[in-house]
Amino acid sequence: MVSCCCKIPIFVFVFLLLLVISSSICAAHSSETGNSQANNQTFRPEEELKKLKLSPDGDIIDCVLLRHQPAFDHPKLKGKKPLDPPERPKGHNRKGMAAEDFQMWMMSGESCPEGTIPIRRTTEEDMLRASSVASFGKKPTRLVRRDSSSDGHEHAVGYVSGDEYYGAKANINVWAPRVSNQYEFSLSQLWVISGSFGDDLNTIEAGWQVSPELYGDYYPRFFTYWTSDAYQATGCYNLLCSGFVQTNNRIAIGAAISPTSSYGGGQFDISLLVWKDPKHGNWWLEFGSGILVGYWPSILFTHLRDRASMVQFGGEIVNSSPGGSHTSTEMGSGHFAGEGFGKASYFRNLQVVDWDNNLIPLPNLKVLADHPNCYDIQGGINTVWGNYFYYGGPGRNVNCP
Repeated sequence: MVSCCCKIPIFVFVFLLLLVISSSICAAHSSETGNSQANNQTFRPEEELKKLKLSPDGDIIDCVLLRHQPAFDHPKLKGKKPLDPPERPKGHNRKGMAAEDFQMWMMSGESCPEGTIPIRRTTEEDMLRASSVASFGKKPTRLVRRDSSSDGHEHAVGYVSGDEYYGAKANINVWAPRVSNQYEFSLSQLWVISGSFGDDLNTIEAGWQVSPELYGDYYPRFFTYWTSDAYQATGCYNLLCSGFVQTNNRIAIGAAISPTSSYGGGQFDISLLVWKDPKHGNWWLEFGSGILVGYWPSILFTHLRDRASMVQFGGEIVNSSPGGSHTSTEMGSGHFAGEGFGKASYFRNLQVVDWDNNLIPLPNLKVLADHPNCYDIQGGINTVWGNYFYYGGPGRNVNCP
């Protein structure tokens, strides 16, 4: 199905205005997504045709011209073109990884044409779930120390610090954990971090998440995130602001992942690699068997323009303490690390990229669980999985009231 379309507009227009404009331009399914960091975009319906993909999970995927994606509304990226692929890190084995048809919207075998990228459409309902227009697509402003008992965010993570890092790689086990209410989420991701844990924190993040507030459902979804000021004014999820430059026409950031793992049954994981291009300094994201998704331009950051000072892998949930008790939102599979393979969620083949663009094993992996009676973590190393850990838990239980 093909619709008339418009260049992606600015997110901060009130959604009612978006609906009015979109309905006047395209009579059939043509509301628009937008961008929270530039406010001078204009509608140009005559400039491009956008194909619509209707996903089994209800998503509408729009095929948008590369040059019209939200990234190029950023003041420092206007007029730029997507860069060519960089040199991969040395020691990167791309065999035996998942194929790129891991998302529900591609089950029919479709993809977007060359020269376009797939963007999950933001709907009126998505915007209404947000606490405000300005906060849509953003993590809440908060201190991000891993002792997070004061802000409701709880973690079970493995990490390395104390050196210079230029990337990270992991295979992440995918599940569909239960999330208790709209205001909570459960995610599993890698973090590339620099700066202090104050207002100057820089992060690059990628993984999967279940977030009913952001997406309106309980599917695990592939996501990205970035910030250069500790989640305050900069950054966002996916392509909901100007920043991340997508180059791939087959992967929709924010779209649902399928299949997922089952307790005592089949296991599914995704491989993610983030690394700093030695030539241009941008941070690239690769999925699976050598599939480049896109990059975070170095100009978005302060500390990460140079290098990372910490790399972190693991799970995070939000505990809103419903009824005064701990949430029953699950992390990972919803089972503790001690249950092992097929039952507990895992990260495997953990690596970092060094100063000379080499993928190397983690030098000294540490593990930490904020609330081990609710969600725990157990690390290990072997010849097949390299550095790995199991993690997660059910949340509220007799030891986690």
